[in-house]
Amino acid sequence: MYNILWAVFAVAFFLSLAATPLAIKIAPKIGAIDVPKDERRMHTHSMPRFGGMAIFIGTTAAMLIFMHSEPKVPVIIIGGVLIYILGIIDDLKNLPAKVKFLGQIAIAILMYVYDVRIEFISNFFGEGRNELGTAVCFIVTIIWIVGITNTVNLIDGLDGLAAGTSAIASLCIAYVAYIHGMYLACGAMLALAGGALGFLPYNFYPAKIFMGDGGSLYLGFMLSALSILGPVKSATIVAVIIPVLVLGVPIFDTAFAIFRRVINKRPIMEADKGHLHHRLMKLGYGQRRATLMLYSVSGIMGIAAVTFSRGLWVETMGLFAIAFLMIYIFLTDANHIMPQIKASPNTGEKAENVVERGHTEEYNK
Repeated sequence: MYNILWAVFAVAFFLSLAATPLAIKIAPKIGAIDVPKDERRMHTHSMPRFGGMAIFIGTTAAMLIFMHSEPKVPVIIIGGVLIYILGIIDDLKNLPAKVKFLGQIAIAILMYVYDVRIEFISNFFGEGRNELGTAVCFIVTIIWIVGITNTVNLIDGLDGLAAGTSAIASLCIAYVAYIHGMYLACGAMLALAGGALGFLPYNFYPAKIFMGDGGSLYLGFMLSALSILGPVKSATIVAVIIPVLVLGVPIFDTAFAIFRRVINKRPIMEADKGHLHHRLMKLGYGQRRATLMLYSVSGIMGIAAVTFSRGLWVETMGLFAIAFLMIYIFLTDANHIMPQIKASPNTGEKAENVVERGHTEEYNK
């Protein structure tokens, strides 16, 4: 079993790694190009955004090779194909937010119909579990799948952020599943992690390609659907608490974004520059540093999920405190130098523009 799990990861990783250069070549031919049209964009030049193809190929192929006979896996693969197609159409045609949202709900309903659903919540304080009624089961499942799908989509704002965070989350959930004997969930999460990590060398700053909505929606959907396979179903753990802990940072960021837009009387689906990664960029950390900072917090939350699954409450709370303290320090460090407001001594040009111009020139060589 141990060797098979490594094989699942290796197949997904190497297929994704090999497919990414192909995606870079295909993107201009089909019009999958991200052109910066507003100040919310962190890049200053056109960029191919078809990298989700590599993640999709690597993950799907690994699951088909090693897990095709499992009852629910083919259903999740079909759902992944549909959500990926939805994302590709959005990349090419720029779908209205409502249309994309309705498409996600339809795919989530399809998963529910074919028994990929959250049917119970374990009794947190003792033995047994609480079965959910049909209506509650339906609502919880739809909210879970659509919510996590959009969570990953919303954090895809810096080079390598969504791919790296999804890989960290997948690996942590895979480890929790492994130590609790849930080998199917472990293998599926390793396939997803391999696909994301194979793409990451081309997507980390300075990126050569973006994953696009096809990639971010696919990663979010697969994380939500595969976690329902049950990484931890012991009597003392809430059924979906592990992925919630691992994805704590993006989930918090998404919830805060919704709250912020409601307070400001703006549409919930409207994009803005108030996300955590945007705030770090405004403080002058730069894309590479900001991404690594968020990786570190996500990693700590992932470790907290592992300790929680083993009943180590004190350690879990300590890790929570460290993660939130890190975010507080990142956002409030008064002594941090903000290079975006410092002018270049020779030209008077803002340092941020100098860095971005250098990035552009390097990419165009």
